[in-house]
Amino acid sequence: MKINRIFILILVLLTSIQGFSQNNKVKLNGVILGNSGQPVEGVSVELKGTAYSTLTNEKGKYEIIAEPRNYILSITYVGYKPKQVKINLKEVNQTVPTLTIVEDMAALDEVQVKGISKVTRVKESAFQVNAVDTRSMANITSNLSQILNKTTGVKVREQGGMGSDFDFSINGLSGSAVKFFIDGVPLDIMGSSMSLNNIPVNLSERIEVYKGVVPVNLGSDALGGAVNIITNHQISNYFDMSYSLGSFNTHSASLTGQMRDKKSGLTFKASGFLNYSDNDYTMRDVQVIEVIDKDNSRFVTGDFKRFNDQYKSAMGQAELGFVDKSWADMFFIGGSYSATEKGIQTGTNQDVVYGQVHRGGDAYSFSLRYLKKNLFTKDLDLSFFSSYSDDQYTITDTALRKYYWDGSYVAATSSEMGGPATKWNIRRPKYFIGSNLSYKIDHNNSLSLNYTLDKVENKTYDELLTDKDYNPGKITKHIIGLSYQQNLLEEKLTNTFFGKYYSMLLEQPFAITNSGTGAGETVRDNNGYTGYGIASRYKITSSIGIKASYEKAYRLQRVDEVFGNGYSVVANPNLKPENSDNYNLGGYWKNAAENHHFFIETGGYLRNAKGFISPVVYQSNSQISRFENTSNVLIKGLEADIKYNYQDKINVGINFTYQSTLDNTKYPNGSNSGTISATYKDDLPNRPWMFGNANLGYRKTDFIKKGNNLQLNWDLQYTHWYYLTWENYGTKEGKSIIPNQYIQNASISYSMNSGMYNISLECNNLTNDLAYDNFKLQKQGRSFSIKFHYFLK
Repeated sequence: MKINRIFILILVLLTSIQGFSQNNKVKLNGVILGNSGQPVEGVSVELKGTAYSTLTNEKGKYEIIAEPRNYILSITYVGYKPKQVKINLKEVNQTVPTLTIVEDMAALDEVQVKGISKVTRVKESAFQVNAVDTRSMANITSNLSQILNKTTGVKVREQGGMGSDFDFSINGLSGSAVKFFIDGVPLDIMGSSMSLNNIPVNLSERIEVYKGVVPVNLGSDALGGAVNIITNHQISNYFDMSYSLGSFNTHSASLTGQMRDKKSGLTFKASGFLNYSDNDYTMRDVQVIEVIDKDNSRFVTGDFKRFNDQYKSAMGQAELGFVDKSWADMFFIGGSYSATEKGIQTGTNQDVVYGQVHRGGDAYSFSLRYLKKNLFTKDLDLSFFSSYSDDQYTITDTALRKYYWDGSYVAATSSEMGGPATKWNIRRPKYFIGSNLSYKIDHNNSLSLNYTLDKVENKTYDELLTDKDYNPGKITKHIIGLSYQQNLLEEKLTNTFFGKYYSMLLEQPFAITNSGTGAGETVRDNNGYTGYGIASRYKITSSIGIKASYEKAYRLQRVDEVFGNGYSVVANPNLKPENSDNYNLGGYWKNAAENHHFFIETGGYLRNAKGFISPVVYQSNSQISRFENTSNVLIKGLEADIKYNYQDKINVGINFTYQSTLDNTKYPNGSNSGTISATYKDDLPNRPWMFGNANLGYRKTDFIKKGNNLQLNWDLQYTHWYYLTWENYGTKEGKSIIPNQYIQNASISYSMNSGMYNISLECNNLTNDLAYDNFKLQKQGRSFSIKFHYFLK
């Protein structure tokens, strides 16, 4: 292919330039320790006024290669006071004496713009990525999806309150196009009970959102982007506990901690959470039936509380192992258990109400984690993770009734969701292996090789009819990724070239007929696909950078898309993967004066996605559907993010996203001739196209007493109106739209004893506006919560 030849030519030319740029440079080494005497990972070490910079590793070590002359060594890290040291870099390699930075716990009580933290370092990488430091948000009650909903280019649309289904979109691509990880491991290995909208913020240290172009170390078939949740990896002992309660009888508790024996390196890590909510908020102006007499009734509107939307979830996870040993930098054996129960109040149309439909399930997993730096030779690093999980859940729909919003019902001949009564069991055992081998050739060149094995079985049956699997089968995915990163022109230019190979093996014990059942020989279908890409960043100055990236990405089929669920979705083994050409172009500018700190980031993106997998009504039966490759989509967008901080007291932020999401399917049903689709080049319905966020915070240190801090926050979430259905269908007056929304939230928090004891009060939807979200489903109105947070280090 021509594009492959171009990549190879660019690689050869840039490598030649690289060899020329290495002349007359020397190496600078050093170690950074915290005031406790332990090494600090992720500290930014920079030769001030130049592009030479790096981060310390887990042992606090850093290495910089630069021309010999006088410099100022600048050391910054969020949560620690900055430090600067004058050095004279001579014409021989030299080591700077060990330096100690002093912890500043008060600095963790707010969102920092000052300094170069891990978060800022990620944002300045070649990839288009949002990075959020969640340590500064430990006192709020929001879950992770609500936090990310306030970041640039991300839109999270929930279908109700706590635990509801949600649509997570990155730059216009959503659903299965976005993959979720925790510490680089797919979140779904912990079962379907684990979701981004039930994980408390306390369990994370930061979150990285990759847009369109995903690095190979995540080892996944992410079509539109990926979210990676990073937990606390410090080797010190700590204990973190929180509890919050709020409106609609909502409760949330979380616990995470670590204990380590310094002499042996034996370490125990544990985390968990509990969530519960009645979700009984009021639905405004909904229809119910009013009985006039025994022969007559009529529809009337009113305000009624939700009554079948209770939610509870729990998760417990523990790991035991060793850190900082000669044979392993990290070795852990672990296990987890999660469970959830939820009433299902409505579907995608809130005029259809369910009174007894519910879903419940649990999952357990066992895992092994291993990390070794300098394996066999210097700068050869290996990370390995393997797990087995068993995820099972049940959807119960047995009531032959039709419910209304006031809780009343009438007898019906079918179940609430249509069709006969069912108690459907879904079980999906999963085997996962993820490994990454990286080698730093020298200061400016490195390689990374990633391999992922993801195997899942499908076992489904209706408990009311049988205990045998309706449609068993297996899907095995192999993903191999190789990347090469180079630094050029005194580290001003960084390029990452990568390739990915996707293989999927589909196994079925019988051939599936058009009706979804059948018998015959075992079907084995193995297909492979090749993706590739490049990500580049150029530092014009130490404060200004531009970056561009491209990826030919694939998203392989999910097990439920291929095998269906047995009752409402039939199997389709002929599905093909989705694919997309993803382009990003962006830049950033930062300024760190004595009192004023700015960070501005802008970007544009294009996604040309093909073969979208969507559910389609199957034949003439409107109750049955199956997944098919139905459409192509063209997405173009612009986004901007501005952050400002004054004297570490006032912080202001605003971001804005505009995107056009067009139906790019010229001919329906995959044909190349005939009638052009009526929606060709139209905006896709039920998708926001313009939205933004604003926030304002004020922090007062040593409030009332030294070591105590007060924090006030306000934020606004804006969504421009958009059509619920196709714009060109029907009359303008008859079209259903989701109106403009301005949702305001406010909070106040007070921390004592340098962050050990914390209490916060929050109000969401401050003005009690009527809030809509996915499919124009009403969300909760004004709500209040209080949170208690205890942190011991």
